[in-house]
Amino acid sequence: MQNKGITYLDHAATTMYPESLIRDYFQDISRNVYGNPHSHNPSSRLTHDTVERVRYRVLQHFNATPEEYSVIFTSGCTATLKLVAESFPWRPQTESEAGSLFCYLTDSHTSVVGIRGLTSSRGVVALPVSPQEVENRAKDEAQGEDVICQTPHLFCYPAQSNFSGRKYPLSHVKGIQARRLYPACGRRGRWFVLLDAASHISCAPLNLQECPADFIPISFYKMFGFPTGLGALLVRNNAAGILKKTYFGGGTAAAYLSGEDYYVQVANISDRFEDGTVSFLDIIALNHGFEALYRITGGMHNIQLHTFGLARYTYMVLSSLCHGNGRPVAQIYTEGQFESPSTQGAILNFNLKDSHGQIIGYSQVDRMASLYDIHVRTGCFCNTGACQSFLGITNQQMRRNLQAGHVCGDSIDLVDGQPTGSVRISFGYMSTFEDCQKFLNFVAECFVEKPVTVDQVRLEKLKTATATSQRLNEEIKITNGGICKVDEKEKPAEASLRGFGHRDSHSHREAYTLTNIYIYPIKSCGAYEVHDWPVGPLGLLYDRSWMVVNGNGVCLSQKREPRLCLIRPQVRLPSNKLLLQASGMDTISVPLENSAEMHTSYRECQSKVCGDRVETVDCGDEAASWLSEFLGQPCRLIRQSPDFTRDMKKRPSGAATSTSLSLVNEAQYLMISRASVELIQKLMSSRQDDSEGDQLLDTQNVISRFRANLVIAGVEPFEEDNWSHLIIGNTRFVVAGQCRRCQMIGVDQETGTKTKEPLMSLSAFRNGKVTFGVYLTHQQPESSTTASVLSVGSLIQPELHSS
Repeated sequence: MQNKGITYLDHAATTMYPESLIRDYFQDISRNVYGNPHSHNPSSRLTHDTVERVRYRVLQHFNATPEEYSVIFTSGCTATLKLVAESFPWRPQTESEAGSLFCYLTDSHTSVVGIRGLTSSRGVVALPVSPQEVENRAKDEAQGEDVICQTPHLFCYPAQSNFSGRKYPLSHVKGIQARRLYPACGRRGRWFVLLDAASHISCAPLNLQECPADFIPISFYKMFGFPTGLGALLVRNNAAGILKKTYFGGGTAAAYLSGEDYYVQVANISDRFEDGTVSFLDIIALNHGFEALYRITGGMHNIQLHTFGLARYTYMVLSSLCHGNGRPVAQIYTEGQFESPSTQGAILNFNLKDSHGQIIGYSQVDRMASLYDIHVRTGCFCNTGACQSFLGITNQQMRRNLQAGHVCGDSIDLVDGQPTGSVRISFGYMSTFEDCQKFLNFVAECFVEKPVTVDQVRLEKLKTATATSQRLNEEIKITNGGICKVDEKEKPAEASLRGFGHRDSHSHREAYTLTNIYIYPIKSCGAYEVHDWPVGPLGLLYDRSWMVVNGNGVCLSQKREPRLCLIRPQVRLPSNKLLLQASGMDTISVPLENSAEMHTSYRECQSKVCGDRVETVDCGDEAASWLSEFLGQPCRLIRQSPDFTRDMKKRPSGAATSTSLSLVNEAQYLMISRASVELIQKLMSSRQDDSEGDQLLDTQNVISRFRANLVIAGVEPFEEDNWSHLIIGNTRFVVAGQCRRCQMIGVDQETGTKTKEPLMSLSAFRNGKVTFGVYLTHQQPESSTTASVLSVGSLIQPELHSS
């Protein structure tokens, strides 16, 4: 889906809502008065009747009737699963009885696996089951209903994997209920099936006549994009009676006494489990969601064919794409080869590889995709089981990754060269063939060593694997020509650059010198260049001591507001002032150090920097008004509280003590070398023919975009990546790691406009790896009694990493 230049490929997380849905919904709630359905006045009756109509519409969509199923509205799919877990009549194991089993497919969402947290506390055994075991260990014949043993068991599995898009047979429902399939065939009792349909129903029909699961959790934003925070449990009426509630809230009780333990639940299944007042305005929006869906698409069958065709086309081309040396570009995680929409959904999961066959971390791909306004999803997608299976990560490796600092949702994409997650793209009914083309050309441009090639043998094999439309085959042929055209012949200038970064150990070493010092008093605002500057306890004195937040108190960066770079702060040490300057604005000042009176008058507040909570102090209304006028939105200037200490998340190797930070993202200093910048600038010049008409950047412009504190000269390109320590003057620095560059370096620091350079050239040169510059932390000599001062022209003494 392309909207305002965006290519949205994350429909498995949430799809996009059509304008007509929002328009019709707001017309509805503006023309009608909807009251609380627990009252009996006319507006309340209207709400009650409309909600009941929506319940019927939901069942109709899944080919079910109110006599067979009930709809219980919840706040989402996770809340639905929690409701089943808390209400299911688990029987603990005893000496005379085996007790209940909670069984789940290993390719299940975290919210399903999380049920075992509740069952384990009740003495119930949790049994993970691999997809292969379900049928491989099945019985030849159904075991039938066990009339003697009525111990309840629950088997959970996804209709579609949210990791790979694999569709599991819906026939598993009846197979488990009839005790033919494993694990039901090996355990007596009454077996119930929870079918996690959240991923499946976004792009495929679900017929409950064919798979009468007992419990079906769904999320509506997966189908319509709006409203969010609304899900439902479809519960088979024959199974609803086993669910037992302990808590009763408003509307769920037919009668109760407050003075003694007496409570009678309501007879209606939906009312019994919907605690309090349902989100009735959101439920009313579902009516317009169904209207829009069928009006635009004609139904779920059409959506399934359309989205599968797009996913299959992308799979065929991506899996055939090769580097110039013939190595494949992608490692795709799938069970089959996208043969049929009945076995594969509109999800494509993969990792990209460089020309040497090494995995490119998913964070690198995500950063580059954001630069191209392509929206993807990365990580393990709340599905650790599938992630481990496809990526070959053992339980021991998972524990080691955690010890290495990797947790769910972070950007640590490689540990010891092995991936911790992958990249996922997914399609919705508004996705187009142009979305596929833009994504594939993005991969070819940024991650493929030129010339781009296609494995024609594999491609032809995939094209003939199943009967597909002639139109699809023609599109592949046309698109291959477009992809191969990208940098088809390697430019001599680019080839000549490949030798940079590898230094002859016997070559002459120039003296390493410090050529520039920059401080950034206000985070994400313009640089202030100095010749000499004191080193404070948190880094360069007053570097990133202030930041700008929006009206909701959220930190603004150039990613959200590129015009921040046009604000030019200056620090005047003698007069104790921070000057705020910008073109067309009067200069104002705020004090560098607040007096006791000012400190008590300014309000304290909390914010977040790089995920860390920081205590801050507001700098007053004058600065807020100045920023709000210039940026055109409500803003305030805040500074880090002098009483607050924030430490680096990971202590760098060789650092004796923890390191305190200002409002920087990761470390006290960022250092870059001129030689590395000049290499990137030359590469950009060689690619100018492929640019979008952007003016060629000079070296100083490129330096300003990388926003370093320290710029050095006399180094071979990227040699600084191998340093472990360095000394400037009388200050010793520890190299804390490389800086992973984001799309912020695409902001011209002189004009505030965005381009794709230099990130695109950096990615092309380093095969998608966009680290540039190194983080430093300082180590003050213990014998020193005076504050350190850094000066331009100082000699630098580096130390290499030990082998």
